[in-house]
Amino acid sequence: MADTYIIEGVEALWPRIDQTYAFDKKVNRSMPCGPRDTNAEFSIQFRMDSAAAKALFKAMSASYMANREDKWAEKLSNPFVKDDNGTYTHKATLKGAYNGQATDKPAQYDSQGSGLAEDFQLTTGSTVNIAVKLVPYDFGGNQSVSLRLNAVQVIKYLPMERANPFGTVDGGFVAEDPNPFKEKPKSNNVLEMKPTTDDDDGFDEEPVKKTVKKAAVNSPSSGDLNDIVDSMFDDDD
Repeated sequence: MADTYIIEGVEALWPRIDQTYAFDKKVNRSMPCGPRDTNAEFSIQFRMDSAAAKALFKAMSASYMANREDKWAEKLSNPFVKDDNGTYTHKATLKGAYNGQATDKPAQYDSQGSGLAEDFQLTTGSTVNIAVKLVPYDFGGNQSVSLRLNAVQVIKYLPMERANPFGTVDGGFVAEDPNPFKEKPKSNNVLEMKPTTDDDDGFDEEPVKKTVKKAAVNSPSSGDLNDIVDSMFDDDD
């Protein structure tokens, strides 16, 4: 049985929600594809702080224990990746099709709850809430809880920017400033106009070095779930 959970105030990483994508080995990247193609899925990775990670893990653990079968591990393993800066990353996905039936695309909303355009493309670095269904599973003898992507609410949108492949060229064409209020140079003087550049405030999508925080989740423990989770997401680590 799937439980619905909303992950609040996290940073979107490489979201692919506008359509289904699949990893293409030839180009070594995810490419758009049809919903019934092999490995087709909607997906979003996200970065969260310790508090958000702890709350999500508690919800996943509760869902796991409520659906646990006798042959499953006694406790849920920590599936998150801990970054060197103390944050945690994880991923929510939705297959393009189940049993040959194409799935509905995850809905996307703005901060006021209004639906976004069908072709809206969320960007890395945006702040979002993510609605997922918690689905406990057993695959190949490994048990965990998947996050099945349902909807995304965009709280803060980071505009998409195209990378400029060019530098400056001396003595070349310079576009005229369209500002009619800018002071013009006097006729007997020459005002040298130099091109200016703004600091690059775009988000660097290069992943930081990650280390997986290992937790001894299958060993016996006399503490309750809160004690276990607190120790797994200790900020002093």
